[in-house]
Amino acid sequence: MLRIPHGEPVLFASDMHLAPEAPGTAERFLAALRRHGPGAAHVMLLGDIFELWVGDDGADPLAAELADALAGLAAGGVRVWLMRGNRDFLLDAPLADPAARPYSQRCGAVLLDDPTSLELHGVPALLAHGDALCTDDLVYQQWRSTCRDAAWQRAFLARPLAERFAVGRAVRETSEAGKREKPGALMDVNADAVQTAMRAAGARLLIHGHTHRPGVHAWVDEGVTRSRVVLTDWDNDASRGSMLLWRHGEPVALPPA
Repeated sequence: MLRIPHGEPVLFASDMHLAPEAPGTAERFLAALRRHGPGAAHVMLLGDIFELWVGDDGADPLAAELADALAGLAAGGVRVWLMRGNRDFLLDAPLADPAARPYSQRCGAVLLDDPTSLELHGVPALLAHGDALCTDDLVYQQWRSTCRDAAWQRAFLARPLAERFAVGRAVRETSEAGKREKPGALMDVNADAVQTAMRAAGARLLIHGHTHRPGVHAWVDEGVTRSRVVLTDWDNDASRGSMLLWRHGEPVALPPA
């Protein structure tokens, strides 16, 4: 298990949804990363780093810019960690070319499982993107199971890149249209799923993104105080997006720039 001692501050972010179509959001995040990243011992990006990811061979100049920024931090001694989200679940998925370099390696990063258990400043914790905890959305959970199947991914990644982008955009448009028709509660985490995951991991702290509902929730479960910290999403047009620094066992919200 990963153990991060009190003296090592951790910088968390998720749901940047980086895309060429949203240059302001990308610049907001990259500026925050350049400002706050060097002061952290760890940088952990917990999924939906990109709005659309159809394979590591489809990385665009924005993805290359992020990789360079993260690799620079790693070269300076910061440990960089990436987690897949529901938008970029194909990060590091094996390509047909065995010589292809995984995106995480370009970043000088380590790919985290979803979920990942760790000890964070002495507290047993669980990190997740968050989508697997939205168990009330049965349609999405069925899709999640399909698209994370190794055989499905091999077949998809064998398609030409242009075709993958077309399919990815169509899925994204269908997803956005579906969100507008779903009740809000359906897209939030299920309390029982959270409880079950934390109990199974022996975690007192859960940090995740995905829901775009930032906040801190605390409750007592069978005499154990548990906390759930939800990271914010990023949208420059809405002046949204900040990093969370875990320092001396406490969360500190950091301005973007």
